[in-house]
Amino acid sequence: MTDERRAMRFTFRQLEYFVAAGETGSITLAAERINISQPSISSAISQLEAELGVQLFVRHHAQGLSLTPAGKRLLREAKELLSQALNLYDSVSDVTAEIRGTLSVGCMVTMAPMVMPELCYSFCASFPRTSISQTVASQEALIEGLRRAEIDLALLYDLDIPKDIEFEPLVSLPPYVQLSETHPLANHSRLGLSDLVGEPLILLDLPLSREYFLQLFASQNLTPCIGARTPYPDMLRTMVANGHGYGLANVRPKADLALDGRRLVRVPLAGSLRPMRICVATFGSLRPSRLAQAFENHCKTFISDGYIPGMVPPRMDTRA
Repeated sequence: MTDERRAMRFTFRQLEYFVAAGETGSITLAAERINISQPSISSAISQLEAELGVQLFVRHHAQGLSLTPAGKRLLREAKELLSQALNLYDSVSDVTAEIRGTLSVGCMVTMAPMVMPELCYSFCASFPRTSISQTVASQEALIEGLRRAEIDLALLYDLDIPKDIEFEPLVSLPPYVQLSETHPLANHSRLGLSDLVGEPLILLDLPLSREYFLQLFASQNLTPCIGARTPYPDMLRTMVANGHGYGLANVRPKADLALDGRRLVRVPLAGSLRPMRICVATFGSLRPSRLAQAFENHCKTFISDGYIPGMVPPRMDTRA
């Protein structure tokens, strides 16, 4: 039996142009993204289609593009192939001990404004030939981003993490009560959930976070009185500071002010309530690059019970 091998007659450059067009849905935007002329993008796509014998895009007016089913499959494979090719730099880095490249990092929206700026700056300062592309989203969106290889790793909470996602816990954040400084309960040293059921709860209405806070009450056979819902942490803090009700949270910003300048008070919750844990998560089916491993190690040394970028660590919080 003869071993017939077909010569590869397309290039990584053509795949790069195809990926840019597939992700932007436009020849014009793809050309702008990678600083290449539009005819070069069009030519590369045509050559790929001729070589593979399939139509990759449906062309629309004004140069708009939409992927065919074959194009969608090739987009996934091409991104993985290009990623593997870039990892060749990591193989060289094993010898030179150099960490380089661009890393895509996701972070849960409720902690990203506090954690990510300092964490990413300190990493890039330690590894000057690196850069970080940040994605801020809900936990569900970040998990899907990991699965689709759109992000390399993510900072999440340990809430309902699927089995195909690997995670390393970094620090535990027990829940506490947010109150305005004029609230009648603000001068308490500690509060139970039973003390709060008659008060209006301003609920952080994000997937998983919402269920987590409601489960705290359910674990004690209590039902909160929900006064309002919002998916925006800053809106929640401002509503609480203006006396609309109380909030529940785990992250502890260093500033105890809402965006409008009104002051917030943190009061600890009594009882053994499940904390949230910040963790660094990766997709279990993908081998992490040396760059990703370096960032994960940076997270492990930079985030602990004694220090959290942009936050007051729970054990050092004198106000909660």
